[in-house]
Amino acid sequence: EMSHTSTIRKAISRIIPGLEQMSQIDQTKDEFFIPGRAINTPTFPTDDGKATFYVHDLPAVPDGLQLMTIRSEGQFNTVVYEEEDLYRNQSRRDIVLMHPDDIRIHRLSEGGLCSVQSDVGEMRQVTVSGYPKIRQGCVAMYYPESNVLIPKEVDPLSRTPSYKRVAVRIVRDDGFFEGKPDGMQLIGRAGTPRERMNQC
Repeated sequence: EMSHTSTIRKAISRIIPGLEQMSQIDQTKDEFFIPGRAINTPTFPTDDGKATFYVHDLPAVPDGLQLMTIRSEGQFNTVVYEEEDLYRNQSRRDIVLMHPDDIRIHRLSEGGLCSVQSDVGEMRQVTVSGYPKIRQGCVAMYYPESNVLIPKEVDPLSRTPSYKRVAVRIVRDDGFFEGKPDGMQLIGRAGTPRERMNQC
């Protein structure tokens, strides 16, 4: 029952005060603000009332490909309204965006199928999409579909996972595995298939 996002949203609307509108979002497509989250005045809960900014040195980039998860133009948070992404000129979501040079280096092909693997999960039958605007060494995939690749560890301050920098391996996937599904398949490291892309 909880494999469908509409069921999850209805449960959230019953449990969390202020999110009642979420139960009808599939039908209404209405957007709404989460209470208490909007800052309408330039005052912050700090000693001097001003925002505090921190500067951090960037760590060295490890070898291999770095995954960042992204939203599409037809998406609001995890609510997907349309398969098409007008921002990046993509017509589907079961893809990995890669620089053309990375496609060549990893012996993949534009429009071909691949397997994207991290330390915690795997996505099979993913379509390779050449995207010259992405920096070489980086790849991008849509979430929530790609959440299976994201480690559960969180930053101690923000308490969020690293959605913008996850080390991944990408290899060709010609579909020769048990079941031979006709679409993208999500695999947790325990080996249990997750719901396919059209059910996320």
